[in-house]
Amino acid sequence: MGQKLTSQSSKTKKKKGQTFSENQIIHNSPDNIDEPMIIESSCVNFNFVLKNVAEIPSFVWHLTDVQKLNLSHNRLAKLPPALGKLEQIVVLNLSWNNIVYLPREIGLLKNLKVLFVNMNFLYDVPEELSLCNKLEVLSLSHNCISGLPTTYSDLTNLRKLNLSNNWIVNIPVSVFQMRNLNFLHLGSNKIENISDNIKQLECLKIFIVENNKIRVLPRSICSLSTLELLNADFNVLKTLPDDLFMLNRLSRIAWNPIDKGLHIINNPLGDPLADLARGGLSMLFDYLKDRKKMM
Repeated sequence: MGQKLTSQSSKTKKKKGQTFSENQIIHNSPDNIDEPMIIESSCVNFNFVLKNVAEIPSFVWHLTDVQKLNLSHNRLAKLPPALGKLEQIVVLNLSWNNIVYLPREIGLLKNLKVLFVNMNFLYDVPEELSLCNKLEVLSLSHNCISGLPTTYSDLTNLRKLNLSNNWIVNIPVSVFQMRNLNFLHLGSNKIENISDNIKQLECLKIFIVENNKIRVLPRSICSLSTLELLNADFNVLKTLPDDLFMLNRLSRIAWNPIDKGLHIINNPLGDPLADLARGGLSMLFDYLKDRKKMM
């Protein structure tokens, strides 16, 4: 009792009243990479369900054809090296456990594209994960991580990275080498500065750094012409870069955390920036343009 094992191979699936089609990921909010709504396809999907399981049965590690493995919402403290045997894994969900470290053998999962390890107790992550060079989505949110190995610069296919709610003070150098990132969530850390190297993330559409200790947005951030959401709320910003108006895909001053646009209202902005921001994006950007002309 207390556990349920299921194997599925359906083409479509209904969840929460919605119908999902094959190879589709539903996006409900900017930080939804912690919501692993991955669609069932013709591959084997093995779910280890019904909670409070502290140890995985050994037979799981012999299911070498499994491509999607969900071990979330249990009481797992660790995974054995046998994880490396599951070489066909594409989606691995380890969220909401008590995991304190990942085995080095995770680097053997050459087909891994989606990895959720949010809501655990990781202090660091193994260098060997960088060998999973097909990885596209990585969520490490709500852990105790202060940095990433430099080898993670090899994760050049990564598109979505969630490092929110950790202990990060400086954005890891390897992040700036992930040139295909379009989603980067660093909210609720201890970040004080954003390196000029942020300009290297030329594909970035969503950049979230809310609830940190950032004093200044670097001018280089204004070169990220693809940005559709920049959330710098709840920091200690007193001024804004003059070139911020160049981010013409930001559609408005946003208040709701899930809305696209520029989130800056909840900062100690000096006069007249605070009033201008409340007046709307056009008013703020016009002021910044004029201020730059006067320099």
